[in-house]
Amino acid sequence: MLNERMIGLGTQRSVIRELFEFGKMRAAEVGAENVFDFSIGNPSVPAPSCVTETALNLIKTMDPVVLHGYTSAQGDANVRKTIADSLNLRFGTKYTQDNLYLTTGAAAALCCCFNGMTCPMDEFIVFAPYFPEYKVFIEGAGAKMVLIPADTEAFQIDFDKFEKAITKHTKGVIVNSPNNPSGVVYSEDTIKKLAEILKRKSEEYGNPIYLISDEPYREIVFSGTKVPFLPKYYNNTIVCYSWSKSLSLPGERLGYVLIPDEVEDSKMVYAAVAGAGRSLGYVCAPSMFQHICAACASKTADISIYETNKNILLKALREMGYHVVEPGGTFYMFPRTLEENDIAFCEKAKKYNLLIVPGTGFGCPGHTRISYCVPTERIERSLVAFEALAKEYK
Repeated sequence: MLNERMIGLGTQRSVIRELFEFGKMRAAEVGAENVFDFSIGNPSVPAPSCVTETALNLIKTMDPVVLHGYTSAQGDANVRKTIADSLNLRFGTKYTQDNLYLTTGAAAALCCCFNGMTCPMDEFIVFAPYFPEYKVFIEGAGAKMVLIPADTEAFQIDFDKFEKAITKHTKGVIVNSPNNPSGVVYSEDTIKKLAEILKRKSEEYGNPIYLISDEPYREIVFSGTKVPFLPKYYNNTIVCYSWSKSLSLPGERLGYVLIPDEVEDSKMVYAAVAGAGRSLGYVCAPSMFQHICAACASKTADISIYETNKNILLKALREMGYHVVEPGGTFYMFPRTLEENDIAFCEKAKKYNLLIVPGTGFGCPGHTRISYCVPTERIERSLVAFEALAKEYK
């Protein structure tokens, strides 16, 4: 006998991955220039020069046995100190190396949190629209995911529904801001109200409700948009981060879990995260990229390109009649589909070699995700296809 659930996960790709593979097939048939693939969040902007420069310098000057060898399970101590110093400089905090556990990307960070925290009957609350793998990660840890429907006018939090969903079984709440797939950034007012409710409910039930902040897009924001740093608003906040998007390094898999001292029983929480890392085999994140990401922790790729893409696409789609909440960050847009059935709408888009992802998979039917981390010329050439699709509904 084998684990049927795992067989299912292993044989069924996500909708995003299926579209990505379909796009490669269509490119081979009609030419890549004729396929407008907006399916996957794979940064098209190259990593900043400091990444290459640091890598070359490390290869030339560092003992290769050390550079390519094992680090401590939780990450190299000097690397963690450098990252903590960067956070302290930006956010006015006092973190040390002992607040950080380095991971193979944000996915591993989240899995370490869910597996480290979950006890029988535990639940984690997620706000739609949400990254679909949250459900896989949460249920894989033996917990239950509780979904709060989206406020589709602004993609902030529906607090009435949220507060009613909190029970004695609520172990944590996951926040993803800037958000995949909507691109929306939670306002400071939203975060303050979220923190107030969590404090009150934690006191009511006599145990902490953890706020898990999934932040791979923290630095990718536009037009002066401010992203509230959640540990400043709620003590029981744990941060999961990745350099996949900010440094354009999705294939290098480097991130961290941040457990501030302000978290209740922070040392035990850290031990639980580390224990989950050990249990899942996530010890010792890639050594060379630990050093590279630490050296480049305050840098980003050229995010102005994403803002250019966003502005072109947003203006054009609105003129065509699409309803779109303006993204404050990320490189995603989440317009309403022009028919109620978003899956049918996205299937129809394929006629124009336009590959966009149905919102149903993000817990928000009637919408579609457009991943615009692509060359700007692809955005410009795709507008004819978006227009042709819109005309079918006029």
